[in-house]
Amino acid sequence: MLESGKPVVIGCVEELMDLLRACRGAWDAPDRGGDPVDLHDHALQTAALLRRSHPFDKELQVAGLVHDLGHLLFPGDDAGHARHGAEAVRPLLGARVTRLVRLHVPAKRYLAAVEPGRALSPQSALTLRAQGGVMSPAEAAAFAADPDAAAAVTLRQADDAGKVVGLDAGVMEDWRPVLERVAAGAYDRTS
Repeated sequence: MLESGKPVVIGCVEELMDLLRACRGAWDAPDRGGDPVDLHDHALQTAALLRRSHPFDKELQVAGLVHDLGHLLFPGDDAGHARHGAEAVRPLLGARVTRLVRLHVPAKRYLAAVEPGRALSPQSALTLRAQGGVMSPAEAAAFAADPDAAAAVTLRQADDAGKVVGLDAGVMEDWRPVLERVAAGAYDRTS
């Protein structure tokens, strides 16, 4: 998806919808040896879980929908996929969505530190090392102090749970109005 090595910047909701639809049949690992669902189904499942658990936090839901776009944009870059995806959506979806997308990998590292027996999917366990490994106690304390830490952990938990083969989590088009509202800044997290 890269255009001669240049970073991807998503400029409008229609362009984002096109990329999200392109996630159908795209996988987190180029050899398809990763998670059991494609990026499309994983995005829908993650967002649906967040919609259920945090119905008023549209930014968190949208972060769940777009958190793994970096895998589509930069195939094979497990260590950098969160950063790439975050930068691609920043102009359209704003600072908080960008930050949550960026933090979903550190949240995995954090959870691995504070819940050492916590199960990860085989692909997540494999990529943990490339993504920096388990956080040290100092890193975990700094992460926990971040104002977006709780939301990032919630996103990570939905990310880990949103990998169920055959689960119907709706259709991508249903997310267009939410994406439009978040892109326009026309939302209220409390209602």
